[in-house]
Amino acid sequence: MFLFAVFLISASAFAQWSSIAPGRLISPEDLAKMLQSGRDKPLMLQVGSHMLFLQAHIPGSEYIGPGANDAGLQQLRKRVEGLPRNKFIVLYCGCCPWNHCPNVKPADDALHTMGFTNVKVLYIADNFGTNWVDKGYPTAKGE
Repeated sequence: MFLFAVFLISASAFAQWSSIAPGRLISPEDLAKMLQSGRDKPLMLQVGSHMLFLQAHIPGSEYIGPGANDAGLQQLRKRVEGLPRNKFIVLYCGCCPWNHCPNVKPADDALHTMGFTNVKVLYIADNFGTNWVDKGYPTAKGE
């Protein structure tokens, strides 16, 4: 019975995160290339931990707050409220493995509910350190 319960919980978590359509994901490699090229620069919003943002973040990205809580989602809505609904936006977190991250899915849902049509979510399989910093992609520290 215990194993069945663990399976149900795991399957539920996977289903939640797998509901972000693959076409709405962007890989670290593709985002790094895009930023390096200087074209199509998106609005990049970090929707995870403030401590993580201070330690390392993508240059030019803005800290919004955790997408897992109401305050973070309220800050996200406030930040984008006057933007054109076709604005290119990239959301990312990187706090933990993708299938455990509590932040990106609620933030993505909030933007789509507001009518944003050009939102990508940075697919960070393990964590920001492993999948971005350790790959040598551009990184900034502090605010």
